[in-house]
Amino acid sequence: MNVVAHTSAGRGKGLRGALSNRQMGMIALGGVIGAGLFVGSGSAIAQAGPAVLIAYGAVGVVVICVMQMLAEMSVAEPNTGSFSAYAHRHLGPWAGLSVGWLYAYQWCVTIGFEAVAGSAIVHALLPPIPTWLAALVLMFALIGVNFARVESFGTFEYWFAMIKVGAIFAFLFIGLAAIIGIFPGSAAPGLDNLTHQGGFVPNGWGSVLAAALVVFFSFFGTEVVTIAAGEAKDPARSIRRGMRTVLWRILLFYVGSMIVVVTLMPWDSTEITESPYVAVLHSLHIPFGGLVMNLIVLTAVFSCLNSGIYTSSRMLFSLAERGEAPQVLARTAKNGVPLAAVVTASSIGLFTIVANYFFPTTSVFQFLLASSGAVAVLVYLCIIVTHFRFRRTLSRERRNSLTVKMWLFPYLDVAVLAATLAVIVGMAFTDSSRNELILTLCVAAVIIAAGVVRQRRLSKAKNKDKANAEEVV
Repeated sequence: MNVVAHTSAGRGKGLRGALSNRQMGMIALGGVIGAGLFVGSGSAIAQAGPAVLIAYGAVGVVVICVMQMLAEMSVAEPNTGSFSAYAHRHLGPWAGLSVGWLYAYQWCVTIGFEAVAGSAIVHALLPPIPTWLAALVLMFALIGVNFARVESFGTFEYWFAMIKVGAIFAFLFIGLAAIIGIFPGSAAPGLDNLTHQGGFVPNGWGSVLAAALVVFFSFFGTEVVTIAAGEAKDPARSIRRGMRTVLWRILLFYVGSMIVVVTLMPWDSTEITESPYVAVLHSLHIPFGGLVMNLIVLTAVFSCLNSGIYTSSRMLFSLAERGEAPQVLARTAKNGVPLAAVVTASSIGLFTIVANYFFPTTSVFQFLLASSGAVAVLVYLCIIVTHFRFRRTLSRERRNSLTVKMWLFPYLDVAVLAATLAVIVGMAFTDSSRNELILTLCVAAVIIAAGVVRQRRLSKAKNKDKANAEEVV
């Protein structure tokens, strides 16, 4: 039996295979470039100084390996549920239910957070517009996009990704010109900013580990293309091409951008902490640089909202198809969109906006953020363990026709597993992330318990049916 599934395999009943290879390629790239790169990288630089380059490089390699594992499984078995469906198949229903609900929960919370963050940018650009109104407009606009055919999601995400990719390339080009001293009005900085202000590792190697924890979560989103594969015209080819492109661009975009920032600016500058990209553009006296970058960050927020609604709704759809979520979430409209799943995926985002408006303490909002803060590392951990079992199944069934393979299996798998566990340990011993880890593990424990209970019920029902069948015989 050939391990490479047919292009329609894994596509849920009612979903349409309409995303082109071009759209899938940009969805893959768009997932790599989030608002965390444009803004969140400032806190990592403030922690580790120039040594943040080591954090980005090391974490980038780990993420690339995890994505290669996921690409191998996704090309072999394209499925809208992606790693949740693979965990269900190779680890058991409890695992598929657990990681699927955790992932959907994380994206639902992210939707609300991004809407609030985007509304703050809109309010800064257009002060007469209150933040609550801007957040609601953003939410309803992108819910509308996801209510339309899947091509609408693909088209919007294509152009959002195009803007982000163009901005990164422009930034890298300007930065390189400034570093070598050919940018008008600026002299080559040399290595001063890399070696002064305390040296390359000004705050010690412990700060590099702390920065790596921040960096780790900024990469989350690269897996979106494997979920979209369930609605692609040619899933296997799209994933192969998309992941191949993403792998090297992860390092180019993230590490390249950080090289530009820490080479051109003192790492302890307060401007870098607020927004490293804007800080560099201001230092080079580029007119309207801050405004342009705010618009690009706003585009990144649009993209995250668009992807978040799509991804969480499709994960809920996949869970419902397997009987691990209410069946209404598996129903699709005539245009192939699971409308109930889209509404459900957006509901927490709308709730957080309302909570943020009526409750100034934002305690509910902060709890939701904290309780989903470590989901990314649990998802990656699940992908790694699932990949081990996936390969064991292949060996047992003697299916060796993989067209995409994880490098140096099983040695790299073991190394990446150790690195991921190290991230969990690091979060446990870091004050700023300990509460997030504890709350996320509590939520995960509840979901896993539900998954285990459901699996036992399924097992009992299966055994009962088997016994009844034997009695009849």
